[in-house]
Amino acid sequence: MIPIKSPKEIEKMRRAGRCAAEVLRKTAQLVVPGVSTGEIDRAAAEFIAEAGCTSAFLNYRGFPGNICISLNEEVVHGIGSTRKIQYGDVVKLDIGVLKDGWVGDNATSVAVGMVPPEVSRLLEVTEASLKAAVAQALHNGRLGDIGAAVEEMVVANGFSVVREFVGHGVGRRLHEEPQIPNYGKRGSGPKLKAGMTLAIEPMVNLGTAGVTILDDGWTVVTKDGKASSHFEHTVLVTKGEPEILTWLE
Repeated sequence: MIPIKSPKEIEKMRRAGRCAAEVLRKTAQLVVPGVSTGEIDRAAAEFIAEAGCTSAFLNYRGFPGNICISLNEEVVHGIGSTRKIQYGDVVKLDIGVLKDGWVGDNATSVAVGMVPPEVSRLLEVTEASLKAAVAQALHNGRLGDIGAAVEEMVVANGFSVVREFVGHGVGRRLHEEPQIPNYGKRGSGPKLKAGMTLAIEPMVNLGTAGVTILDDGWTVVTKDGKASSHFEHTVLVTKGEPEILTWLE
């Protein structure tokens, strides 16, 4: 069953979403050449604490980081370390917080200085596919419409959708029903209802779709070593337009 949140629960989700978005904004500002990914992880932990939240990722199924920070060919679930960010890197930040027992989850990809045109285009298309997917999070719509919106845009631009990792419902727990693939068939899947809260997160590769997991047991990388991009919002299905809970004005 896909959880439906009450009005009071939705307001708590809004607060968690705003917290996650603010932490992501502050953390993204630290992504500059010469800073280590571990330093960014520790700074994010401070931002999370200052906001009166806790990390939704730390120790989740044993994950050792406060946030996920993934570079270049790393798709998701990267762990902060002594590795330093370099000019031309693409840095993916995935930040989830717990506030008053509710989760806010969001992600962005940051280009460090100038990147190759095809990588810049990859980021643009991935972010646009997220916008297109969010627009499909409609009351009485179908779950397959969300994934189809991502896949259609990504494929039309010559990129590849990661299939092994997907978006998900979110609320009291980081991962709730339903799973939300970034591919699919329009008009298929469960019917969406107002009160559902969804973490929609396109993960898109410059090259082939294939991925593998490094020996640390967490970091997902592209099989061909080419760049990957990741954007995410927590979204509320309403009787009207979808509401992005991790949006900052």
